[in-house]
Parts: sequence; structure tokens; C-alpha cells
Amino acid sequence: MAWFYLIVAALFEVGWPLGFKMADTHPEHFVLYIILSIVSMALSGVFLYLAQRTIPISTAYIVWIGIGAVCTFIIGIVFFGDSASILRMLFALMILVGIIGMQLVTK
Repeated sequence: MAWFYLIVAALFEVGWPLGFKMADTHPEHFVLYIILSIVSMALSGVFLYLAQRTIPISTAYIVWIGIGAVCTFIIGIVFFGDSASILRMLFALMILVGIIGMQLVTK
């Protein structure tokens, strides 16, 4: 169950930078997106707390931030026109490989 909590935490981790970006691109809904960012931050923290009760904190933190970073990277490319150069994709893949590796070696 701890790994489930960690993945949920990582998905909420994506919510706050996305909310900030939406607040910037849609200033007419600024307050709504900032509130969603704050709620997302809080839920991300709660689920990280639940996960790290079982998973070592070093592993939990690396996986949490890594999944959040890779998902945000993908959202940036798909929805906001961020660069999808080969090098950027390679380095994002390296983060993903590190996340998988941490999951494999954690007992």
C-alpha cells in the first residue's frame, strides 16, 4: 500500500506546478488555480508522509520527486509546447530509469 501512496503523492506533486502554469496562462481564474495548487501540495505531502512510514525516506523522496518531474516534463511537451529535443528526452529517460532502479533495490 505504501507504493500506492507514493504514486498518488507523486501525481499530486504534478498538480502544483500545473496549477501555477494555468494561473499564469489564465489570469481570469488565477485564484482558483492557486487554490488548486495549494490543495495539490498539501495532498502530495500527506501521501508522501503515508508512504515514507514504510518506504525509506530517501527512496520515497527520490521516487516522489522523480515521478513528479517526469510527468510535469511530459505535460509541458504535450500541452504547453515545451521542447522535445532528443537530449531532453534522454535525460528524462535517465530520471525514469533511476526511479525504477530505486524501486527495484528497495526492500
